[in-house]
Amino acid sequence: MRNLTNQLLLFKKYIHELNSFRAVIQSRCYSRPTSFPDYFQNPIFRKEDQLKLIENNELSKLASVPIKPPAVYETSSVYHDPLVNKVINHVMEEGKKKLARSLVEKAFENIKRIQIERYHLATTPEQKSKIVLNPKEILHTAIENCKPLLQLTPIKRGGITYQVPGPITEKRSLFLAIKWLLEAANEKERTVHFPEQFAWELLDAANNTGKVVKRKQDLHRQCEANRAYAHYRWQ
Repeated sequence: MRNLTNQLLLFKKYIHELNSFRAVIQSRCYSRPTSFPDYFQNPIFRKEDQLKLIENNELSKLASVPIKPPAVYETSSVYHDPLVNKVINHVMEEGKKKLARSLVEKAFENIKRIQIERYHLATTPEQKSKIVLNPKEILHTAIENCKPLLQLTPIKRGGITYQVPGPITEKRSLFLAIKWLLEAANEKERTVHFPEQFAWELLDAANNTGKVVKRKQDLHRQCEANRAYAHYRWQ
């Protein structure tokens, strides 16, 4: 009886070690490493980018190049929009991405309702053709209208700090446009919800009006007024 008990204990220990070994093997095989060597290329998962490679006959060059595995959020679905995903990430607070996604979707729903109402109130076919019903197109147009072309950089010379105008990178310009839109949407009354205010801010920016477009124009005016200090960038 004692020998049978010992054999059962040894068998349970063997099963436990086997399961732990299997978990280690699976984690090594299926987990994505945080860093790759420099010669690994980023995955090209968007169909538009793949078509460009096929047109330029550059797809064959990637056949023998090691490529990183795509991340969870990298997908070739037709419903995936990288700009919408970026806006959701900016709206998100404390890791509550489901809530952020629902707020952005409600804002899109409000935009759709407002535009459909404008469409039915339009009297001529020309007015109806100018009304955009797709909320994602309105988002792209609004962010494009809000992106600044210049920025002011504080540079200290002789104990005095000058606001020096200079060009801005595309990544920084996109970040400022989304940040300004969200700040304008948060500057609201307590009775107005975020999706409603965000929808109106996007519609105003898409029409090249509103607080965010005015903020961009004010920044450009400041850059124009401080152009005498532009030479400090190279000193």
